[in-house]
Order: sequence, then structure tokens, then C-alpha cells
Amino acid sequence: MAIAATGGPEVLTLSEVPRPTKVNSEVLVRVMAAGINPIDAKTRAGAGVSASIAGYPAILGQDFSGVIVESPYEAYQFRPGDEIFGMVSVPRMDGTYAEYVTVPTVSVARKPTRLSHLEAAGVPTAALTAWGMVVEIAKAHEGQRILIHAAAGGVGHFAVQFASYFGAHVVATGSQRNASWLRELGASEVIDYSSTCFEEVLSGIDVVIDLIGNVHDDTGTRSLSVLRPGGLLINVPSGSWPTLMADAEDAGIRATTYKVAADGATLAIIARLLESGDVHVNVDQVFDLEQVAEAHTAIEGGHTRGKIVLKVAGEI
Repeated sequence: MAIAATGGPEVLTLSEVPRPTKVNSEVLVRVMAAGINPIDAKTRAGAGVSASIAGYPAILGQDFSGVIVESPYEAYQFRPGDEIFGMVSVPRMDGTYAEYVTVPTVSVARKPTRLSHLEAAGVPTAALTAWGMVVEIAKAHEGQRILIHAAAGGVGHFAVQFASYFGAHVVATGSQRNASWLRELGASEVIDYSSTCFEEVLSGIDVVIDLIGNVHDDTGTRSLSVLRPGGLLINVPSGSWPTLMADAEDAGIRATTYKVAADGATLAIIARLLESGDVHVNVDQVFDLEQVAEAHTAIEGGHTRGKIVLKVAGEI
């Protein structure tokens, strides 16, 4: 499913393109399932990373779970037939809304056996983003208080689990319908954003994981007031808050944006947590590849619990 130009979901159309050819240390993968991420929809609409699309038709999609068709060399750890999952750097490479994809070996890991391809495809981008913020930047630990906005979404539901796993006290914002589920994931407190202003009930927070920004009700700037002096705010939708760094400095708060890397070594660590059952992925909706426009409409509507995934191969 490719786009010939940016626009609404209807620009995603079924296209015939040559099967990709691997080069150097890449693997050729038959895609069984592909994850949907907000960046996909933003790029399709003309924002996101659309300015870097080199030519059309362009294939979107960062996440995949699939089967290796060709390995880069004979002694490579994964052989044809092995099940792997990973992340592709779109638009530098063609994306995963396709039957086949080529991927650098540094961007893949063995698929956890307890996960289906549909579940595994929902992991890479969201889990790597959450890990980068919670573990690598915030360095989640016991005694730390971490506030996570949009905690029930793709990145958020992993962030809650990682922060809780490493011992942090997790405060999550979400809807009332997701409150009990977020507690099951590890949140110590859940604030219903529809009935409670979080800044009226919180203070002294060490870290805010901001997955909303300032696109709705000034969530970002309101978050500055709940952080302790010298606390840390990590913002993912950086385009929503162009004055982030200046606003944070004025408030005496440390701040940073975050960009995820397609890191197979870190994904392998996450895979072990998924394999052991310490971390779970929630797939909210599944669409066939040809229904990707509907999937984009769904993710743009918000309120997804966990992940939306495309079923690419018919025999899953």
C-alpha cells in the first residue's frame, strides 16, 4: 500500500512495485504483519517526515514482524525461515506496508515465541520509544515519581510497564475506561483527564513523559508546574511545542525531546521481557493490509488502547 502524494487516508492505494533487493548487511523479510504508528499518519498527511520522501510512490510503515527470506551471509545468526521483528527507518528505506521489506541487521531481533506476528508487529517503535525515555533518559528507579501522559496509547502502555518494572511510582493520565487496565499494567495512580486537572492534584514529580505536547489543553506547559525544581520533562511530539526549551528554562525545569532509533540490540532486551511475561503488548485493532486507510483513520481518531496492526500475510 503506497502513496503517490501526501493527503488524506484515501491516498493509500494498492500498488505493484518490484520486490526489494537486499544490499550489504541487510536481510530480506517476508512481512507477516505491520504496526501502525502516529508518525505514519502524520507523514501521509504531509507532516511528520514527509519532507524527506525522496520520490513516489512511497511505502510507509516502520514496524514489522515476519520471516527471513534471505540472510546477508552464511554465518549470520538468523537463517531463512527464522521469525524476526524490527523497525525500518522510513523514509530512508521503503516501509513495511508491503509483502517484502529489506532491513539492516542492526535493526532486527528474534521474535518472542509467545507472541503472534500480529502482536510482535505492534512492539518495535512504541516499545523502543518508551524504553529510550524511561530507561535511557529518565533512568527509572525505586523512589522516583514519573507522570506519563496518554498512558493507554501505544508508547504510553509500554512506558507504564517499563517504569513500573524498574521500581518507579507511576502516575498515569488516561480515560476512566482505561483506569483499571492501566493499574494492571503497573500504574500506582491514574488520573481521569476528563474530570480532574492533573496539575491541581500533583506536585513534586521527578519526570514527566509527555506524549501529548501542547496540541490539547496546553498539557505540556501545565506539566511544568507539577515537576520538582530541576525535574525532567521528556517531550515526544516536539512539533507541538516549539517553545519547549525556553519555557522549561524559565520554569527551572530540565527538558528534552526524543527521537527513536531502530536499535535491534535494545529490541532484543525488550523481547526477553515480552518472552518472560514481565511486559505485554496490547493489540487493540487489526486491519487487513488493504484496509490501511481505515487503520489510519482509526489512529488519527485517538483513544486507541495499545496498538493498531495490519495483517499483511493471509495465512496468519
